[in-house]
Amino acid sequence: MIETLALERIGRIMPKHHPRDLKERAVRLVLESRDRYKSEHAAIRSIAAKLDVGPESLRHWVRRAEVDAGHRPGTTTEESAQLKALKKENAELKRANEILKAAASFFTAELDRPHTRS
Repeated sequence: MIETLALERIGRIMPKHHPRDLKERAVRLVLESRDRYKSEHAAIRSIAAKLDVGPESLRHWVRRAEVDAGHRPGTTTEESAQLKALKKENAELKRANEILKAAASFFTAELDRPHTRS
């Protein structure tokens, strides 16, 4: 019984991964019909309930679409992806640089060591 309740709570907290076409459709519905509601919040709540998605998720999707379209300030999805890729590349280059520094130190120490000839 307790395990079932815990799993039900986790299911409500854990995010669902919604298909892209559902997200696009939901956003389009909000953007096209928000003037028919007394507020954008009311439109989001109503449409989210009809599509069985969380209202906060839908609000986030709408904001992201507005940023991507240039109607709201913020970092676009494309810019975020580019930034993430650059950060990953930067981290890889830093690791490679550390390896090269260690190798250079090793070879410098080898050259400074007196060698005996047989």
